[in-house]
Amino acid sequence: MPSDSTSLSPPSLLRRLLRWLMRLVRRDNHESAMEALRDDIAGAIAIGHSGGAMEKDARDRLLGALDLGHRTVDEIMRHRRQIEMIDADLPPGEIITRVLASPYTRLPIFRGSDDTILGVVHAKDLLREVDRLVRGEEGSVAGIAALDIEKVAMKPYFIPETTTLDEQMRAFLARRTHFALVVDEYGALQGLITLEDILEEIVGDITDEFDVVKKDAGLSQAEDGGWLIDGAMTIRDLNRATDWHLPDDEANTLAGLVIHEAQMIPSEGQVFSFHGFRFEVVGKRENRITRLKLRPL
Repeated sequence: MPSDSTSLSPPSLLRRLLRWLMRLVRRDNHESAMEALRDDIAGAIAIGHSGGAMEKDARDRLLGALDLGHRTVDEIMRHRRQIEMIDADLPPGEIITRVLASPYTRLPIFRGSDDTILGVVHAKDLLREVDRLVRGEEGSVAGIAALDIEKVAMKPYFIPETTTLDEQMRAFLARRTHFALVVDEYGALQGLITLEDILEEIVGDITDEFDVVKKDAGLSQAEDGGWLIDGAMTIRDLNRATDWHLPDDEANTLAGLVIHEAQMIPSEGQVFSFHGFRFEVVGKRENRITRLKLRPL
């Protein structure tokens, strides 16, 4: 009986299986080689800095660029608690006042719940619409009452929280935008990220005349030699500023690290010791650790 032309003989099946396995091995080898090369470069940079051949700022910039492919947007995003939003149901006059008073040029707008994002309004687009309503044909100051903020807003751009910084930077450049809302696997809003946030991972803080800058930038030395640190400060930023090596695998912020290690939400005044440091909770608001004092052991 003639064999089916579509079936594979055992030798042919074996050859295909071997080719597939070889492709997997080659891909794994390539990824391993790239990882090893990155580690070699990072090691050379660290040695150059420790030997005095490279300034700390230069080291941080180079290592920051190397890390973009290994870090995800949820590590550096602005958390939803910190996002300034505009309620679309507010009176037009109050919406204009809030947008102009904000240090940010782009603000998400919502209706009902801050999980229901309608769009993102740009201050310049809002100003153009106000100008049209006031100074356009048949325009008047009373025309501001007809402002429809939804029509002014841009369509929101959502991204998953697992996107790497390298991927997102390229996506921003390809889309010619630099503002994205971060959501989790269920579509719930987690935070926002901008192109500037990613660039700051390489070059450090970028500030302008409208930025709200804390006097101590969340880190200051106490009279007793300890360090007073904002609980929301990221572990990476703290390590870069102090040359410490606190782990950031399980938590992004210093407060998150304390909660992870303590396996509880500590009370104000509690003291812990781990990773070679003494952690004291000196400020707390509701369930958030707002201030910590660190001292190397």
